[in-house]
Amino acid sequence: MDIDVGARLKMVRLRMQLSQRELARRAGVTNASISLIESNRLNPSVGVLKRVLDGIPMGLSEFFALEVESPSKVFYGADDFVDIVSGDISYRQVGHDLAGRALQIMVERYVGGADTGRVPLSHDGEEGGVVTAGRLEVTVGDQMRILGPGEAYYFLSRTPHRFRNVGREECRLISACTPPSF
Repeated sequence: MDIDVGARLKMVRLRMQLSQRELARRAGVTNASISLIESNRLNPSVGVLKRVLDGIPMGLSEFFALEVESPSKVFYGADDFVDIVSGDISYRQVGHDLAGRALQIMVERYVGGADTGRVPLSHDGEEGGVVTAGRLEVTVGDQMRILGPGEAYYFLSRTPHRFRNVGREECRLISACTPPSF
């Protein structure tokens, strides 16, 4: 799925009536970063894009999945998943529009060496996940552990955290967070 992140960010920023400078101030990034992202000269990491969207405020899921779906939908096939992040790290969300929903469920994939970034993530809520294949280094605050298949994590998301595939093989996991933050 090819998504023009720069054009989408600019559209959202303009809808919110924010200048690049104001969004940069709110997000704690440089004005040049916003400009480079919007012109597609900088492909932001998941952490940087999340930080920018927190300045709007808007979650990654809302940013990438603008379709409205019936809230009565109960079952989802693989074709119903939404690619909200793709590349060395991919997040596939169950369902489209999570507006008004309290829970976000994702299938995550990290290629060997993939990392959410040196700047830890931090946001309101809780999150957890279960590794289904490979090995994932999870750092939460001053705690770090390498998890393998069948092992899990669960923590308050306001604690700075980072995820990294420390192996050569792909790492896969099923995760959930509340409220939806991506």
